[in-house]
Amino acid sequence: MTLRAPSNSLMLDAREMLASWTAPNYQQDQLRREFLSLALSEPDAAFRGCTPDHITASTLIFSADASQVALLFHPKFGRWLQMGGHCEPSDLTLSAAALREATEESGLEILDLDPLPVLLSRHRVKCWPDGHHFDVQFIARAQHGATLKCSVESVDLRWFDLADVRRVSDESVADLLAAALARLAALPLPAHVPKFVR
Repeated sequence: MTLRAPSNSLMLDAREMLASWTAPNYQQDQLRREFLSLALSEPDAAFRGCTPDHITASTLIFSADASQVALLFHPKFGRWLQMGGHCEPSDLTLSAAALREATEESGLEILDLDPLPVLLSRHRVKCWPDGHHFDVQFIARAQHGATLKCSVESVDLRWFDLADVRRVSDESVADLLAAALARLAALPLPAHVPKFVR
């Protein structure tokens, strides 16, 4: 038995989001158009079975005061990355997929996820020969004092000061952090957070 309704809901959400998302610059708008083209041309573009390219979702998690981000060491790629991965049939939206991956991989049960993407990233992957992940990237904030718990998918998981991200990761995560900080500066401050790191 296949679950078609969740798949249809997720694909509808992906198409609507990619059609309406306001990209921060020309390069991101060109990527948005590529992502939307994939979503419109493939009925299951948001699932691993869509080959060789498919849409994924990821989340950069900030500490409550936004002074640190959580990164996991991904053994497949040999570097520190944000939480994320493939969508599942139970995911009704891309933001739900991003939140599920973030909670599963960080061990944080409560996260405040911004429902709009901050960045898009198209990158080569190993799940299919010559395949790409069309990654829709979100941000979330953890609760004060939240403790990370490493999942079976990673060998290490840590909080990093913002200034250390470029040193421990790669250009894609540095770009995501820059876009995320721009979004955080524009968001209203949650009542339980004493201040933003600007």
